[in-house]
This record gives sequence, C-alpha cells and structure tokens, in this order.
Amino acid sequence: MPRIRTLSAVTAMLWGLLLAGDPGVAAASSSFTAQATRVSVPAPTAVRNASRNHQSTGGAADKGQQRFSGRRPVPSASSGATRAADPDGDPKWTAADAIRFWTHDRMAAATDPSGRRVEPAGRASAQGGSATKPGAKPGSKPAADTGKHFAGIKSVGVLYTGSGPEAHSCTASVVDSPGHDLILTAGHCKSAHGMFVPRYDSGKSADDQTFGVFPVQEWFRDSHWAADKSVNSDLDFAFARVGPYQGKKVQDVVGANTVTGTPGFTSNVTVIGYPMSKYDRADQAVSCPTGTGALAGFNQMRIDCAGMWGGVSGGPWFSRVDLSGSGTGEIVGNVGGWNGGGPDVPTSDPLYNRITYSPVYGDRFFQLYSDAQRGDHTDHGPYQQPALPYSMGAWDTWRNARLLASGDFRGTGHSDMIAVRSDGRATLYLGDGNGTFVSQQQLLPPNRTWTHAATITAGDFTGSNQSDLMVRWSDGEVTLYGDVGKNGLNTAGTRMIGANKTWTHATQITAGRFTADRAVSDLIVRWSDGELTLYTNVGAGTFGKENTLKEPNSSWKDAVDLTSVDFSGSGRRSLMVRWSNGAIDTYPSITTSGPGGATRLQSPNTAWTGDLAMTAGNFTPDGLTDDLVVHRPDGGITLYSDTNSTELGAEHVLVAPAL
Repeated sequence: MPRIRTLSAVTAMLWGLLLAGDPGVAAASSSFTAQATRVSVPAPTAVRNASRNHQSTGGAADKGQQRFSGRRPVPSASSGATRAADPDGDPKWTAADAIRFWTHDRMAAATDPSGRRVEPAGRASAQGGSATKPGAKPGSKPAADTGKHFAGIKSVGVLYTGSGPEAHSCTASVVDSPGHDLILTAGHCKSAHGMFVPRYDSGKSADDQTFGVFPVQEWFRDSHWAADKSVNSDLDFAFARVGPYQGKKVQDVVGANTVTGTPGFTSNVTVIGYPMSKYDRADQAVSCPTGTGALAGFNQMRIDCAGMWGGVSGGPWFSRVDLSGSGTGEIVGNVGGWNGGGPDVPTSDPLYNRITYSPVYGDRFFQLYSDAQRGDHTDHGPYQQPALPYSMGAWDTWRNARLLASGDFRGTGHSDMIAVRSDGRATLYLGDGNGTFVSQQQLLPPNRTWTHAATITAGDFTGSNQSDLMVRWSDGEVTLYGDVGKNGLNTAGTRMIGANKTWTHATQITAGRFTADRAVSDLIVRWSDGELTLYTNVGAGTFGKENTLKEPNSSWKDAVDLTSVDFSGSGRRSLMVRWSNGAIDTYPSITTSGPGGATRLQSPNTAWTGDLAMTAGNFTPDGLTDDLVVHRPDGGITLYSDTNSTELGAEHVLVAPAL
C-alpha cells in the first residue's frame, strides 16, 4: 500500500525545528514519552477492539422502546459518586502540541496487522463511489445498502488517538455544549494524545486543515463501559472536551449537532465515518443512508451497509442532517457497541465492513452527556440493561432450526413463518408486511413427536383463505393441520395418508397455485429417485389428481430445496429449485404435463450449498410472494426482499450468523 499522503509539511517543519535546536520540541518529546509510559495497558479484549477500531437492519419504533420528541433535555446533576478526572486527559495539551506530536511518520506508520498487501474484498473504490457487495460480479446487485465517498461535513471529522504510531483510528462529531468544546465518539476510542480534525482533508497537513485541529484535553466515559461482548458494551459512547485552535473553540468554528434519544430500534439514519486509509485508500468520509434494526440481546441498533471499514468507530448516526448547508444535524447513535461495533471477524471477511452496531441513547447516555457539559466525572453505579424489544433471537437459538414454511396463517394478507426445530419445538413468527417479524407464538414446546417431521409446506388446502400446514413424517405418514394461526398444531390434524414406505421417499414437498384454481392448493413432490409429481386440487383428506411432471431421473436427484414464488402478481406460482451445487432455477410455466423451461436465478455458488432451508413468502408491501427467507447452518437468517426470476432481492440480515 502507498504511504498516507498526510502531514508532509508538518514533517518538514518538525525537522526544521529539531535542526534549529528548538527547546520546546525537545521538551514536548520528553513529555510525550513520559505520558505514554503512564497509559495503562488494557485487557486483551480491549487491545483487540482498540486496534480494530471498527464500527462494527424503516418503520415505527418498537413497542417498549422509549420515544422522545425534539432534543432530549439534559438531566439534572446525578447523585452518583464523583470520581477523579480521566487519566488520559491533559488540560495543558494544546493544538500546537498535537501538531508537533502527530508527525507524518506517526500518522502514516500504521500497517495492516495481517500483513496483507492487497485490498480486502469489497473495499470502497480509491477513486470514490461506493463499495460493492463482497464477492459479487461486476455490475451485480450490491449489498442491502452501500456507503459512498463524499467531501464530508464540517461538524464531523477524524480522531487521532493513541500514544503510538498509528493513523486516524476513529471518527467524532461536535455536539452542542455550554462550553462550545465537546465532541462525541465511541467509548473504545478514548486514549491519550487525541487530536480532532473537522472535515479532515487527507491532502493537507495538520497545520493547513480547513477548520483547524483541536486537541483532546479531557475524556468523559461511563465507568462501567466494557469493550467486549457483554451487556456493558451498550455503553460504548464517550465525550471529549477539546481545546481551542488559534484561540477559537470548535463549536464556534464548525457549529454543533444536537443529540436526542434514539427513537426506536427500527428507523432511518445516515451514518458518516472516516475509514482508515489502510483499508480505504480514498482516505475520505463515507456516508450511508440506511435502515436500522435491533441487535438481539443488546440495547443496540445494527445496520448492513458496505464500506464501513475500521476507522468509522464513533461516527454519528443522524436521524436528519444537512449535508450541503449547515453541515449539522440530529444524532441518535454512534458507531460502537458489541465487540467494538461490529462482528468478531478478521478484516478479510466481507462482513467486517458491512455489519455495524450503535448503542441506543437512553438515560445512561444523557447522564454522561450532562456530566461532560458540567465537567464532572461521576460513577452512576452498575449498568442495568433496560427491557428490550422483540427480536428473532441470536444465531445459537436458530442453529437447530430444520424446517421453514411461509403462509398467511392469520388471514392478514401477508405472510408469517413457521420454524420447526430439531427438538420438536414449533414457532410461528408473525410478519408485519414491511419486511420484519414483530412477535412470535410458540405452537409446540420441545417434544418427541415433531422430531420426526421430515418436510413441511404451507397452502390453503381447506379453502378458508388462511394457510394450513402439511407435514410428511419420517414413517411416510402425511398430516394436514388446518388454519394453524387459529387452531395451532397441538391437534390431531387430518391424516392424508397413513404410515407407508412410498411417502418416506417424498424428499421435498411445496404447495402453490400452479394450475388455474384460485387457492394455493396444488402440491409438488420431488421423490428420492428424481421423479417430480404435481397433485392438483388437494384438499383435507385427498391428494386430488396426480400428474407426473418428470419420470425418475438422475438430474432431479440433485434438487435439495423447493419453494413456490409469484413474481408477476397473477397469483400463479413458479417453482423455485435450489440444486446441490448452489445454483437456483425458477420454473414459471408449470403445467400438468411438465415443469416447462427453467430460468437461471443464480449460478452454482458454494455459499448456497449444504444444509440450508429456504421458503418464499409475501413479507413486504408489494403484495407478491417474492421474498425469500434463507436459514443457513451457522444460524443466520436472511431475507432477500422483492426477488425476481433472474436476481436475488435486497439482502436483509434478520438473525446475524455465528461469527
């Protein structure tokens, strides 16, 4: 990688002062060395996160999440114990000190600890523009959202921290304060010798930046924050008081952002940050307008946006922002949280620059904000995590999910989803029609009977306009459970056929409206010998008429998943097939005499092989059964919204995978 093009002028100036024997430089250097030795050594987890310095899924606020209108008022002084000033702060640290300290070598000497000399997959273009979906072919659909380079705004900038030779490692923003001197960043960004550079310009030296440089003189961070994967990572935010530059305070130079309580776990934000140049050679601000979702088990939000490389830690999440005028806005979060704000993966993993977290701003945040405005350092006591909104759970609760089926189980006009787990549990996940699940109902607790469910599908076989669930058991019996949303599964159901050897070979089944009938009452079966059969007009207790679509053959033995989709809105379904090599085809012209020709949706892909489960439903507002939900062996659940016959839809991570 080429060297970072920063502070060459400062290097020349510093060498000139040294050659001239400037006693101030020598004294400053000695002071820096002494201060560096006083910095405490962090725990191994903190070291990993500090070196990583990373950041890291719209709708109404979730039930139970506190709402705020306008700017959150600053709370009164806390009754907590006052503690000593932060040891990393130095009220005598000046802009001149920062410029002398942050030499070209210190700012440019950082190297990728992996020793990699090529750009990571999916990184943002050095010429600007946007990052592409990791591993995607040129011109293919990007990740759910993609960050784009831009010149930045004056109230957000880079934060140089640390006593060693490292490049800008975090992002910070100016926030309103009585002293006109506060910036907001992530808790894990706190360190000695800080320097804040508003709207950083990588082509200019420190003493030539457009809005100057401001020395960090005092830090304010919750004393119970932790840079790990515990609930205390909910507290990954910090404020810093910065000194003046050329006699002017930072807020007077660049303005200030307001801070308000996070309105909900699902909202729309614009995230701004500065990736480190070792990841993104553009060395420029990145902006991503995107939607948020809840991080299961934590009082944190998450987004999926490509281009959020290490260095965006602390970057503001704006609910609104004026990018072309005042350069300020309203902040409702900052990059940070669990594991320092992102998944625990190496930088070479595409998820590193895509999945990003932020703590939710509630009482604890505003207590710290009040402390910072008054200059207090208060211990507010152990952190008690607030009640959290609904989430689908974490990857470990989904690893044993074996079977999925989607259908309108409640007669709402959009789909819900049933998951059956290896211990026999069955759960109904209620969709909201806007691409998310808002609650769940336990249909069955762990039990031995349903461990024998071999394959399931949902259709309207009883003609009630609500979905029923059909189950093929390991002994070949097939049972129909009518109106599951109303009746549940703890019933005898209707026996379609008793235990028999023939139906033990029904490897996959999927329901759909493949013929002219109104209801989703046709059934396609793929048998173990490759035969493909269509049963039309299936009802309670009858398989209707049997039609052979394919005689036994070797090709269809490789079909490992079937589901039905509707791309056109006609109500007629296409058959979607995932093959053992990861390829996906759709068959739009199913008739009683054959499946018709195939349309290739996805070429062979190793990421789509193995023990996956997939189901298509109507989960988004377009009213089509074209949203594909995929469960992967690592416990991850992904929704591909508005998929069509030739391309997967936008990718939304519902449950983050094991990392």
